[in-house]
Amino acid sequence: MTTPIRLLLADDHPVVRAGLRAVLDAEPDFQVVAEAATAERAVALAATGGFDVVLMDLQFGAGMHGSRATAAITAEAGAPRVLILTTYDSDADILAAVEAGATGYLLKDAPPEELAAAVRTAAGGRSALAPAVAHRLMDRMRTPAQALTKRELEVLQLVGEGLSNLQISKKLFLSQATVKSHLVHIYAKLGVDSRTSAVAAATARRLIRR
Repeated sequence: MTTPIRLLLADDHPVVRAGLRAVLDAEPDFQVVAEAATAERAVALAATGGFDVVLMDLQFGAGMHGSRATAAITAEAGAPRVLILTTYDSDADILAAVEAGATGYLLKDAPPEELAAAVRTAAGGRSALAPAVAHRLMDRMRTPAQALTKRELEVLQLVGEGLSNLQISKKLFLSQATVKSHLVHIYAKLGVDSRTSAVAAATARRLIRR
């Protein structure tokens, strides 16, 4: 008999977790072992062992972000694979998750068969990307000179949230001069000349989340 793929569901919405469990429990080779309503709880559970794949949301209210949780989980020896399952497909979210060590990135509107296939792919240690996510990554590779770096996306995301240069410098542990330098590069790449225009252009292109 084949050993089941043991799953940990990490999402702060009970209805979402219930829906995922219903879909995944219908697969004969899956076993939903535990659920976590916070990213911190997901990290703690993953550290106990006994999981092959963690299905990780990105946004957990005011708590730890899913990307940070992913980095904490994957940093441990023998860690389970992390498959991001979210509603967000911005470049900022995708790059942060991939850099954190996520094996896959799927959107919550994926059909059940696509989700099941992604879980099996991730369990096997191979990348499992939603078509839209793969397309965005390919676009970045085709035009690297025009693509915003992960740090530029972080800066721009915070600009979009209304933070000043001083606040951004403190949050990202950068000097104000470095923040200004990033903004100059962002403006040039986006073909804009103001913070407002940069946020509008990046939002329209789904580079950052609003």
